[in-house]
Parts: sequence; C-alpha cells; structure tokens
Amino acid sequence: MTASLTTGAAAPASQRAGFLLAFLGAIAFSAKAIIVKLAYRHGVDATTLIMYRMLFALPLFMAMAWWAGRGKAALTGRDWLGVLGLGFSGYYLSSYLDFAGLAYVSASLERLILYLNPTLVLLLGWLLYRRAPSGRQIAGLALGYAGMLLVFGIELQAEGPQVLWGSLLVFLSTVSYSVYLVCSGQFVQRLGSLRLVGLATSVACVLCIAQFLLLRPLSAALVPAPVIGLSVLNAVLCTAVPVLMVMMAVERLGAAAVAQTGMVGPLSTILMGVWLLGEPFTPAIAVGTLLVLAGIYVFSRRPAG
Repeated sequence: MTASLTTGAAAPASQRAGFLLAFLGAIAFSAKAIIVKLAYRHGVDATTLIMYRMLFALPLFMAMAWWAGRGKAALTGRDWLGVLGLGFSGYYLSSYLDFAGLAYVSASLERLILYLNPTLVLLLGWLLYRRAPSGRQIAGLALGYAGMLLVFGIELQAEGPQVLWGSLLVFLSTVSYSVYLVCSGQFVQRLGSLRLVGLATSVACVLCIAQFLLLRPLSAALVPAPVIGLSVLNAVLCTAVPVLMVMMAVERLGAAAVAQTGMVGPLSTILMGVWLLGEPFTPAIAVGTLLVLAGIYVFSRRPAG
C-alpha cells in the first residue's frame, strides 16, 4: 500500500518536471534567434558567427556522444556514413542557412517558418514513402502556411525584397532539418537519440569550423568581445542545454506532449524580439502567429479514438 502511494506521488512529480524541462527547453531553443540578431549588430557575418557557436559547442557534444556511447557497440562503417550525412543535413547545412537568413528577416518570422517543420516532414514522407496526409493534417497545414504568409507579407511590405531572400534561406534550413528527421529513424534505433545527436552535431561543428578556415582569413576571427560572449551563450544555453532538456522531457512525457509544449517557442521569440530587439508586434502579426500555432496544433493532434 505504501509503495503504491509513493509511486503514485512520484508520477505527477515526474510529469511536472517533464513539463518544466520541455517549457524551458523550448524557450532556450527560441532564444537562439535573438542572440544571433544581437551579434549581427556588431558587424560579424554568418560564417564567422556560426564558427564561434560550433567551436564552443563542440566539446559539449563530444562529451554527450562519449557519455551516451559508454558500453555500447562501436559504430560500423555504415553507421559513420549515416552520422556524417545526418550531421551535414540536420545540423551543419540547416544551421548555416538559418544563421544566414536571420541577417535579413526578423527573429519572429524566422521562428514561425522553422515551426512549420512538421508539415515538411509530412510532405517528405508523402514524396518518399507515399504516406498520404489525412484531411485533418491538410487543414492544419493550410492554417499554418496562411499564418506564416500573412506575417511574411507584412514584413516584406515593411522591409523590402531582402525579406524574400532571408525567408527562402530559413525555409531551406527547415527543409534540410526535415530531411534529417525523416532519414534519422533507423539510426536513432541503432545508436540511441542522445548518442546520435552528440555525434551528428560534432560532425556539424567540425564542418562549420572548416568552412570558416576555408572561406575567411584568420584575421576574421578577431571580433568584438560581445560576439564571443553571445556565442558562448548560444552554444551552451541555446544549443547543448536545450537538447538535454528536451531529451529528459521526452523520457518523462513522451514526444507528443513535448511537441505540444514546444508551442511556447514562437511566442517566446516574439516577446523577446519586441523586448530585446525592438521588433514590431501588430494585431496582424498576432493573427498570423495564432494561425501558425493553431495550424500546427491541428496538424499534430492525434485523432480521437
């Protein structure tokens, strides 16, 4: 009797901890756009900025891969090819395109475009595996893209053609990450999610550092001190820590509940953008944001029964 009461009391506590971790993880992930926009004010470019982010994140992800791989079987050649491909698509290419796009669009619009990721996973699944979307998913997809296009139109009118280029870069970043999600399933089962993330992100870190060394002179690494501080925050608080938070939340709540909690991400980005960057927040932007959130909620919701 006592044991069952203890177990019953532990379950709600674990769930509360899971929701807190998911909530904080979503906010931390979303703060990345704010930090990047603040760093751009110091005249740094995307190649240099992402190099510093990945340089500081590399030891953290190598440690994560080592920790998760203790006592596990060594990777095969096929595993390493998969890790290299997933690291390129899911973390190197998607991160670089995202950073480049943020030079041209607001943090709010960037986050709304990225939040449409589940719809692209569905479309890729349909193209690659002929998994037809349901009517509910199509409705959610229509709502989400209508909201994103509304915010995009407002920003395009206010800021000019650069928004079109920036939005395209961020959208391609979302496509690249969606390819990673669609192709990573078998490797997650073989290696485990934490080990795969640690290895794939370590590959991306090395690629970002190599890109800088190939495209920029070493003198380009001399950046203002605030850029270094912001890059450390980005690497730790907005990259490594939220990965762990979300993983721990999934263990306690399951992926579906964590995905729904992630809706706080776009809202937190908009609020931080208004507060820290002075980005506008109009009724039309509010409507567009609500449409995106409603669309992803309808899209991701499991059918009753």
